Amino acid sequence: MATEQSNHQRSDEAAFPPELLVALDRSSGRGLREQLEGELRRAVRGGRLAIGTTLPPSRILARDLGVARSVVVDAYGQLAAEGYLEARQGSGTRVRAAQPHEGVADAARDRRPDIGPRLLGGLPDPASFPRAVWLRHYRAALGGLSISSLPYPDLRGALALRRALAGYLGRVRAVVTTPDQLQICGGFTQGLALVCRALRARGGRRLAVEDPCFSYHRELIANAGLEPVPIPVDRHGIDVAALTARDDVAGVLVAPAHSYPLGAVLAPQRRVALGDWARANDTLIIEDDYDAEFRYDRAPIGALQGLRPDRVVYGGSVSKTLSPIVRVGWLAAPDWLIRDIRREKVYDDLASGTLDQVALATLIDSGDLARHLRRVRPVYRRRRDAALRALGRHLPDAVPGGVAAGLHLHVRLPDACDETGLVLAARRRGVQIEGAARHWADSATAPPALVLGYGTAGEAAIEQGVATLGAAYAGLRAPAAGGTDA
Repeated sequence: MATEQSNHQRSDEAAFPPELLVALDRSSGRGLREQLEGELRRAVRGGRLAIGTTLPPSRILARDLGVARSVVVDAYGQLAAEGYLEARQGSGTRVRAAQPHEGVADAARDRRPDIGPRLLGGLPDPASFPRAVWLRHYRAALGGLSISSLPYPDLRGALALRRALAGYLGRVRAVVTTPDQLQICGGFTQGLALVCRALRARGGRRLAVEDPCFSYHRELIANAGLEPVPIPVDRHGIDVAALTARDDVAGVLVAPAHSYPLGAVLAPQRRVALGDWARANDTLIIEDDYDAEFRYDRAPIGALQGLRPDRVVYGGSVSKTLSPIVRVGWLAAPDWLIRDIRREKVYDDLASGTLDQVALATLIDSGDLARHLRRVRPVYRRRRDAALRALGRHLPDAVPGGVAAGLHLHVRLPDACDETGLVLAARRRGVQIEGAARHWADSATAPPALVLGYGTAGEAAIEQGVATLGAAYAGLRAPAAGGTDA
């Protein structure tokens, strides 16, 4: 009987799609349980998990995925509640024969008691995307295409968008550029990769980065063949004195308007010193201007590029101002580098899609982008204020930073706090939040902190999320009294 059961178990495991065992991404900011639910749900809907398939026992799948058994148990339970799975005594968990309609499953997910606010940093509110306005401009872009414009798009980007951006960036960000010096790309991420490869082709081997900085950018730089060199950041921005001590870097990547995750603004003296360093050493500054439009204490600070257009590649996108689903970004590059960047663009994808570019051009030229920003800026400011009030009430031991701009706060925790433990405890209570340690070059020495995003959550949800976070923090401080995450 035991042999029979063992054989049956091995047969069921063999039928389980192996790709599900490698799909969880611990750096994505999404909870492991949520990721597993999504993978299983898609596998059932797509037919990769056929009706009647027996899923691995929770302890075995948890072992293979390297997660706590509760992650698998909770995922199985939720999908059973949605009607995708069924659990039978003595025969394990199987894919159910009668699958639910999507509306029923969505309603079941919405009723989950453990789903709470997503306080993830750097994300705009999906509900703020101006759908009707965008659709109008997109339809106009589609209707305005002539037969002659249907072959491959212009490698440089649609001329209409490059003209619109040259004017807009000059007015709003004090960027000094022309349509011929602009390169359209698939978001700032692709733009950074293009610049890194262009520098490597010119003989560069190292690129300085802020420490901390957005961890994905550090990984992207390494993937492009350059060694990222961390340079400390304090409340005045990158330490230019520490940067000048390095004579082996081809350039530096900075976010001078609002560093990530600290939220520091590069001080005026350092802005000048950084430009002087680049000129004196024949090096390049890559400026990531990712969310400067959201400044709450005064008008946005002008781009660094305006001080040294011959030494700065200015990069931006609409990921924060509109939505990450619109994959349009741009680089304003000096004449000596723009050809190299375009050569790399050819080998990436030949060109970016035309329709989104033309729609964005008319969105800018019509004033609709400026109107959209005027509408959402006070909304985000109120949410920031709600987050600060909630932190003061529920997590008074924490010190928020980077409050003047952007869509997130850097929340410094007491030195004795277990950052990872707090993030996990909050997620078990249904609040998704990101720890800051992974954005440091050496995460083991990073001070405990959180990246609290307020862009995607309303004021009531922010209050609820921070209150839950405070309760989780209190539980970690007094485990003997109440447990760590009860």
